[in-house]
Amino acid sequence: MNPAVRYITRTGVLLAIALAVQFIKLPQPVTGPVVNAILLLAAIYVGVSGGIIIGLFTPVAAFMVGILPPPMAPLIPVIMAANMVLVVVFNWAGRYNKYFGALVAAAAKFLTFYISLNYVLVFLGITLPPALVAAFGLPQLITAMIGGFAAALIAIRYPQKS
Repeated sequence: MNPAVRYITRTGVLLAIALAVQFIKLPQPVTGPVVNAILLLAAIYVGVSGGIIIGLFTPVAAFMVGILPPPMAPLIPVIMAANMVLVVVFNWAGRYNKYFGALVAAAAKFLTFYISLNYVLVFLGITLPPALVAAFGLPQLITAMIGGFAAALIAIRYPQKS
């Protein structure tokens, strides 16, 4: 199969699954790990660019379907950045051990949220309710770890083939 066709097809299928999970509006403890797993599976089976593409679309879709209500719109670029960090760090740290990569990538995503919400947005004059900042703290670390370990399990069970 033509590599470009394979790339577009795999990225499209993974994006469609991520969007479907969001449109179903399952609880965050289910949706978060599934979307994070899809981001990392894209990095494994498609490449970093596929994971980044999906990571850029999912927060916009979450906003469009009401998962992120209008007052949370300033979080869209933050979530995009955190998703990109998750994918890039996993790709780097998970080259030899997917579980280690998942752990380091989840911590990096958590740090991206922490720095963005507590320093970057504050510097820009955007204040968010403390409960909202808390929701994008430890729960994001946990959902990223669960999604990362799920992606690692799948990747080990189903190694990448051309």
